[in-house]
Amino acid sequence: MTDARFPIGPQPQVQALTPEERRAAVQALAQLPAEFSAALHGLDDAQLDTPYRDGGWTLRQLAHHVPDSHLNAYVRTRLALTEDTPTIKPYDQTAWAALSDSTGDIAPSLALLTALHQRWTRLLETLTPEQWSRAYLHPEYGQRTTLDGMAASYVWHGRHHTAQVRGLRVRNGW
Repeated sequence: MTDARFPIGPQPQVQALTPEERRAAVQALAQLPAEFSAALHGLDDAQLDTPYRDGGWTLRQLAHHVPDSHLNAYVRTRLALTEDTPTIKPYDQTAWAALSDSTGDIAPSLALLTALHQRWTRLLETLTPEQWSRAYLHPEYGQRTTLDGMAASYVWHGRHHTAQVRGLRVRNGW
């Protein structure tokens, strides 16, 4: 049985991608909103309010978390492109998931994810190899992350949460 917490395995730790890997990452980021929305499609409120695993977030919280997280990544991308290795602002994902806007209708969050990825991938498609190597610092981890590494991480992130939704649907016969 797959680990419900990490159904596609651990998050990749890469700092450099080949041009082919970059194109694949941008393509995956472009496709993510449709794939994530399809995984959630047709679920009723009771299903959306079901945790994907014991002690985990509900599918509704995941539906709001993915655009929250990717919006932060988009801002981090823009900061890395316009500042010299900026220190980014972390946020408390668990606290964000508990806010009232993470308990309502998922449609606005899925629409936000779609619009966000259209802008983000349009930007990423135009980057030069030098721009892909630009980076930001994450103060919680004391780690420099290149835009290559960020792209690989957020491709994984989207697939990770999509797999969590799909896994629960399979386990529960939805």
